[in-house]
Amino acid sequence: MNNFSYYKDGKALYCLIFMGMLLSFSSVCAKNFYRNNFFFIQQHQIQGTISDGSNPLPGVTITVKNKTNSTAISDYNGQYSLSASPQDTLIVSFIGFKTALVLVKGRTKVDVQLIYDTTTLQEVRVNAGYYSVKESERTGSIARITSKDIETQPVTNVLATMQGRMAGVSITQTTGVPGGGFDIKIRGQNSLRSEGNTPLYIIDGVPFSSESIGSAQTSTSFPTRTSPLNGINPDTIESIEILKDADATSIYGSRGANGVVLITTKKGKQGRTKFSINTSTGAGRVTRFLKLMNTEQYLKMRKQAFINDGIAEYSPLDYDVNGTWDQNRYTNWQKEFLGGTAQITDLNATISGGSENTQFLAGGSYHTQSTVFPGDFLYSKGSGQISINHQSNDSKFKFSFSTGYNIQSNNQPSFDLTYDARSLPPNAPVLFNPGGELNWENGTWINPLANLNTEFKSKTNDLTANTIISYEISSALSFKTNLGYTSLFNDETRVVPSTIYNPSLNVTSASSILFVNNAGRSSWIVEPQINWKKDFESSSLDILVGSTFQSQRSNRNVQSGTGFNSNSLMYNMAAARVIRVLSNDETLYKYQAFFGRINYNLYQRYILNLTARRDGSSRFGPRNQYANFGAGGFAWLFSKESFFKNSKWLSFGKIRTSYGTTGSDQIGDYQFLDTYTTSSAIYNGITGLAPSRLYNADFGWEINKKFEVAAELGFHQDRIFTTIAWYQNRSSNQLVGLPLPGTTGFNSIQANLNAVVENSGLELTLRTANFALKNFSWTTNINLTFAKNKLVSFPDLETSPYSEKYRIGSPINIELQYNFKGVNQQNGIYEFEDKNGDGLITFPEDKQTVADFSPKYYGGIQNQLIYKRLSLDFLFQFVKQKNKTYPMGPAGMMSNQQQRIVNSWNQPGNSTPYQIYTTGYNDDALTGNYLLDESTASITDASFIRLKNISLSYNVPLKHNEIQLKIMIQGQNLLTFTKYPDGDPEFLSYGFLPPLKVITAGIQLIF
Repeated sequence: MNNFSYYKDGKALYCLIFMGMLLSFSSVCAKNFYRNNFFFIQQHQIQGTISDGSNPLPGVTITVKNKTNSTAISDYNGQYSLSASPQDTLIVSFIGFKTALVLVKGRTKVDVQLIYDTTTLQEVRVNAGYYSVKESERTGSIARITSKDIETQPVTNVLATMQGRMAGVSITQTTGVPGGGFDIKIRGQNSLRSEGNTPLYIIDGVPFSSESIGSAQTSTSFPTRTSPLNGINPDTIESIEILKDADATSIYGSRGANGVVLITTKKGKQGRTKFSINTSTGAGRVTRFLKLMNTEQYLKMRKQAFINDGIAEYSPLDYDVNGTWDQNRYTNWQKEFLGGTAQITDLNATISGGSENTQFLAGGSYHTQSTVFPGDFLYSKGSGQISINHQSNDSKFKFSFSTGYNIQSNNQPSFDLTYDARSLPPNAPVLFNPGGELNWENGTWINPLANLNTEFKSKTNDLTANTIISYEISSALSFKTNLGYTSLFNDETRVVPSTIYNPSLNVTSASSILFVNNAGRSSWIVEPQINWKKDFESSSLDILVGSTFQSQRSNRNVQSGTGFNSNSLMYNMAAARVIRVLSNDETLYKYQAFFGRINYNLYQRYILNLTARRDGSSRFGPRNQYANFGAGGFAWLFSKESFFKNSKWLSFGKIRTSYGTTGSDQIGDYQFLDTYTTSSAIYNGITGLAPSRLYNADFGWEINKKFEVAAELGFHQDRIFTTIAWYQNRSSNQLVGLPLPGTTGFNSIQANLNAVVENSGLELTLRTANFALKNFSWTTNINLTFAKNKLVSFPDLETSPYSEKYRIGSPINIELQYNFKGVNQQNGIYEFEDKNGDGLITFPEDKQTVADFSPKYYGGIQNQLIYKRLSLDFLFQFVKQKNKTYPMGPAGMMSNQQQRIVNSWNQPGNSTPYQIYTTGYNDDALTGNYLLDESTASITDASFIRLKNISLSYNVPLKHNEIQLKIMIQGQNLLTFTKYPDGDPEFLSYGFLPPLKVITAGIQLIF
């Protein structure tokens, strides 16, 4: 027992002295003693939760009005606790929200719902790469989305999260097959080379190469080769910033010519340890099908074609009309091959928390998705993430470490069934015999399902790790080093087994083929930096100096094997009788740079930002390995001028402009050297070498000069906020392969072309807080981009090999077309304009009409509505564009057609949009159809408005504040409004699976 006594150790003496001090106070103090003592007695503990009406808010500051040392910070669950009296008032403040004054009124539990304040959003710091900047003081063009935007989307690709949400950023999905890619263009196409327009990706300060890791021999499931971007897990992303203009990108030099995508992953936050589990399941289906002929319409077309060609009897090979196939059978092959349901499951779990000095986060996720094709095919992806942040007690030393590891496994048919689903006759035989075997209908057709045996399999592992160490030498001077490492390995196989053939042909495994692609890539980067920042009486100066040292090693080995003793050995290359090495290469890329930034802010109104970089790349010859790039940006915050300070309607106003240069070295490695490859010819048992590239050390960097002017305006406390930006980028010194005469033994030589490509446009954004009430809020975000691309100059274009590809003053992605005039009413054949008047339709003389496939404008409209615990978020994406109709071949042959083709010419005098049917014997009709696909008639309006994303969530009220439960329903591509007649309007290449419409349901549990 602990015996306590006031007399022990002199405690009684201390008490007497203390009482004497109290009695010695003045009479005035004595009068207030009872009141002060009463106040002290009535202090009690206040607890509660801070939220935005939908989600808890961590990091909110809660203070007691007119009292010091009475402050609390809400934890990761939005909960707080502090001492206050019944008469006190709480001041609740958090950046991005209006400060709330809340009376305690004797309560012990005070929950507070904060209302968004768009004015304070100007104080949010935006990631600009090597530095961060307040939104209000930004001199460059930076678009941004956060985890709140990403979490509402059931997508797995990082590019999909940005579709329709950013001005100046055009993103197109290339296929709906799981593991497929996306195409991105930031403010247009700068290079004449399609592969020279990819932006730079930075994950937590580490460059992430977007170079394809697939091979044309294996990645046949997709219109483009396998992209490493699929490995980036959107669930781990905190924010994505897109750097667009020279002021924002020039500090990245040659790597920033096509824009920069900055990806910041989630980090741990101060507070108690928190567990978060998200799980969802859903389904995906094809968005739109072509409207094709049914059996009656198809057979009528076929029979009329025979009549038109003067053929009285059907041949034994005309199975669809000669009675071999059932004349009454109808199969919707699009639904049969593409009409399945892709099953989607997601599981994501994280644990996070930490103290004031150390925070941590660890998490993992798992995703699976089947396909809409028949068969058991599956794409799966698993990832793990660890993040640790630490700082010393004096906050001078800081350490940050983050790493992410991703594993992908993909098993898909290597043959996309989309083409067969559209072209197969509707009365073709059934797919299976009564016994369940593939039906070959006595050899009268090739069963499309046999192609499901041509499987594509891939396994991809990638690691990204980053460490940042910084030390504050003084209040003005700090040192920081960024260390990064990436590693990627991709193994792909494609098999073409003998089982794809009709068993009656007796094709054995000796004809089976295996293709293998093994690719690897690893890189490291070191970036030491020194930053000096000083605040003066009316201004501030910020100077940053740093350097970059980077090395990347890549290797690839593509092989084929044929002649196996058994199909069960097909995946063993050693079992093949004949092994060929199709390509085997290893490359080393080295890059170094020195960069700097000077930022001067005068009176918080006039801001000058200067950036510069000197780049060195191993991809150029000795005389051109180094280049200098730089930019200047200026911003004027005119709303802070005295004549606007008391404005009742203008809350924010800024005019900014920038000009500078960036470059590009996206040409691959060793392009300036004489190189040799192994020859297929063998002499005396020795494999020879053959020259593959000519030496040219004189070509240099592409140069992109960027100019922008913009205005940012906020009205009525920024409840209405808009940005208007006009830009003009000119890219010159184009790096291309200049064609060479065949007598040289080479097709081309790498060199600079003195052509200039210009991208200009107008970007508009609008953010409105329509309602901001206690229980209801409604915000709207709109972005709209008008973009224009054109070839400004190209010396001697008319006499160059590019004379039939480009036109001065037109976009660089144009196609030259024949000008369609209509159908000749007398003979029923398509007619085209004879440009040179020679009486013939010839190439290139008559193929001179320019067709522009660049989007005229694009954008998105996002709305978020919150009512108490219910939240609704939806985004409409829109694109104004033209594209080609789907080519189905000459109408009348043994291939289905679009339903609209029923309106075809059948007798003299007919005025119809489509020409005469033919079985293939009418040469004029065949020529007419060929020219039609290369004419203006094939071009149609492919504009669309799409409900890109919709999310409905509800926070379930629970008795325990430390536990949160959210129920979510999310959809992607659910509705599409378009005049495009041939299925989904979003595509770059024909014959591939269109994007899927997806709907998922899930729950989120936080405790």
